[in-house]
Amino acid sequence: MEFTRVICERESIRSYDPTRPVGKEVLGRILDAGRIAPSAANRQPWKFLVVSSREMLAQVRRCYTKPWFQDAPHVLIVTGRTGDSWTRQDGWNSIETDLIIAMDHMILAAENEGVATCWIATFDPVGLRTALGLGVEDRVYAITPLGYPKPGFVKKGQKQRKSLQEVVRYM
Repeated sequence: MEFTRVICERESIRSYDPTRPVGKEVLGRILDAGRIAPSAANRQPWKFLVVSSREMLAQVRRCYTKPWFQDAPHVLIVTGRTGDSWTRQDGWNSIETDLIIAMDHMILAAENEGVATCWIATFDPVGLRTALGLGVEDRVYAITPLGYPKPGFVKKGQKQRKSLQEVVRYM
């Protein structure tokens, strides 16, 4: 797909067909987009967790209980440790930025593959940490379901965004 079309057509999808998992080759291309994402000082402080097993999905789904999320055949979680990421001289650590860039690359790659996603930040972080067996130094800033929409699902096709004049200042 042409890149401008990918970014214009990408929407948060809240409809997943639980009977249609994403194939390994497609998942691999999506994950590779995250792998090649830029990170501060090229530290690449991330790990990508693809939850697909029935047992792990049941645990992860408790962390975000919206009915549509329960149908997704996969959940993608990007984790990282602050000790593995770059820290600026004033103490600011790049972990959140690095993980978000990787997640965004994968979400756009998923759109390119026809795979639906929905950026979720309102999950239960303690429950998710426990379900995944993450350490206290591990960070998760967003998760996304991965899957194909249910038959008959139609995208809204309209984005409401501010104009360039409202968000750009040339100096």
